[in-house]
Amino acid sequence: MTDARPDFLDMPGHLIRRMNQVSTALFRERMAEIGLDLTPVQFATLEALAEMPGIDQARLAATIAYDKVTIGGVVDRLVAKLMIDRRPSLTDRRAKALRLTQNGVVLLDRARPQVRILQNEILHGLSYDEQRLLIALMRKSANSRDAANPAG
Repeated sequence: MTDARPDFLDMPGHLIRRMNQVSTALFRERMAEIGLDLTPVQFATLEALAEMPGIDQARLAATIAYDKVTIGGVVDRLVAKLMIDRRPSLTDRRAKALRLTQNGVVLLDRARPQVRILQNEILHGLSYDEQRLLIALMRKSANSRDAANPAG
């Protein structure tokens, strides 16, 4: 019997999936520790709306790289939690403009410091330079995919 490591364990797809599991678990733990019911995609949604108040769901989905159906459910949940407001767009009758409510601003202000701290935990075991390099390489690969397939 050999102790050889199966090849698939070193494949990028497998390692990216594992890092996503680590990241999501750490995120949920940190949010629970401070008493917040918030998922990573909800956090990304709130951050995007803080930066771009009044955008519609289609632009929100494109900005945070989620499909429109998923974002629709996220927006519905955040509206129900009174974290975001959805109103008719002033520029497009068919679209709804999204904005943070005061509750959303407060929640985001509570979550941000923890999310910043946990970024180092996600990449535990890497030096600062290794973290920067990994982030740069992931961004380069993701952006090259986006450029090759602009429709998503």
